Amino acid sequence: MNNVKKYAFLFIGTGLISLLLGLLCGLLAGFQYIVPDFIKETLPFNSLRPLHTLFVVSWILLSAMGGIYYYLSQNPEIKFFNHQFVQWHFWLFLLTGIGIAISYVTHNFGGKEYLEFPAYFYFPIIVGWILLGINYFKTMLPNFKTWPVYYWMWGTGIVFMIFHFTEAHLWLLSSFRDNFLRNFAIQWKAGGSYVGAWNQLVYGTALFVMSKISSDESYAKSKKAFFFYFLGLTNLMFGWAHHIYIVPTSPWIRYVAYAISMTEWVILFSIIYDWKKNLGKEKKKANFIAYQFMILADFWVFLNIILALLISIPSINLFTHGTHITVAHSMGTTIGINTLILFSSITYILEKEFMFTATVLLKIKQGIKIFHISFICFWVTLLVLGVKKGHWTYFSQNISFGTFQNSMHWIYAVFVLFGFGLLTGLYLISFKLLQLIRNKFRT
Repeated sequence: MNNVKKYAFLFIGTGLISLLLGLLCGLLAGFQYIVPDFIKETLPFNSLRPLHTLFVVSWILLSAMGGIYYYLSQNPEIKFFNHQFVQWHFWLFLLTGIGIAISYVTHNFGGKEYLEFPAYFYFPIIVGWILLGINYFKTMLPNFKTWPVYYWMWGTGIVFMIFHFTEAHLWLLSSFRDNFLRNFAIQWKAGGSYVGAWNQLVYGTALFVMSKISSDESYAKSKKAFFFYFLGLTNLMFGWAHHIYIVPTSPWIRYVAYAISMTEWVILFSIIYDWKKNLGKEKKKANFIAYQFMILADFWVFLNIILALLISIPSINLFTHGTHITVAHSMGTTIGINTLILFSSITYILEKEFMFTATVLLKIKQGIKIFHISFICFWVTLLVLGVKKGHWTYFSQNISFGTFQNSMHWIYAVFVLFGFGLLTGLYLISFKLLQLIRNKFRT
């Protein structure tokens, strides 16, 4: 196994472990809604929530980067600029992630929402991204004129992750920190934009996998794919503004954000639909598990389009912002779309490396079924919780928050039950994939 391929599997394996840890932290946090004193002294909610975010975001980024490294290493026409950069990148991210997790467990906070870790962790993270960027562009630029769209998406995602992750730390400068509105707006702008940046990595991976399964590069070089790329780039650069309707910004910013936020997933849905429709039975059979994950991702793209259209309407956003409906939207994106696309990528890679046995296929199919049924119920429960919170906020001012929370106890119990089912399904899938990766290192 060559060095880049080895570290590609290490990125993917670490990503899968991060997913398992993220799901566990999410479930433990859910238990605290039902039993507030549950492990409160050891891991209170204000530690579990950032841990959950850390591990889930790490799953998305590590798995996407692992896939990129693997796919490039398998192309005989591509010669990596520096193999050692890949190794440094992995260890920087692994050690930094462990350090951040320790800081959360020991209640050492120092950042902003979603990036609550002490600010000094910014430096090794940004160095890791810069190493990836140098390696990617030094390796790929000689042939950029003939790039299919997924190479453009990966390159764009890397550049904008560096830019917006830096932007998210502008609060360290007094000119931002001392101005509340500027500080608040830049925090949400950066958060929305670096989600858009990692979407470029994930959606580029989706287009790569679809192209390889179908053995047809026309998808990745079509006008529709490049239109989707530029639409995604526009979303990345401007769509963040629908997060800050409540900030007193110029009206045109809100109108542009409203229009943009309704577009990107429609094109992705159309591309996957066309690919599915034109894919022959032999291609589906040869990459059966990867195909199943991609089709499920398409289903969640469709559901999230509907929800995104609704909550992007300013008058509706006023009632939903900060409720569990926002959580349903983010869960639909990170689990329903990103996670399923990444599982499609990982199983495509492993189906190339191994012949899946009947036992492995059965376990993964069982995991998919348990996951999908549980996730639909979990997502609907989040919508119910959000509607109830919005109603209480604006129409039930005479009811105290404590009384309202007590009235929601049974819904939280159902929420945790479906969360356990979601965890069970993804654990079945992830453990099987981790076993295959371990076997790869033994051979």
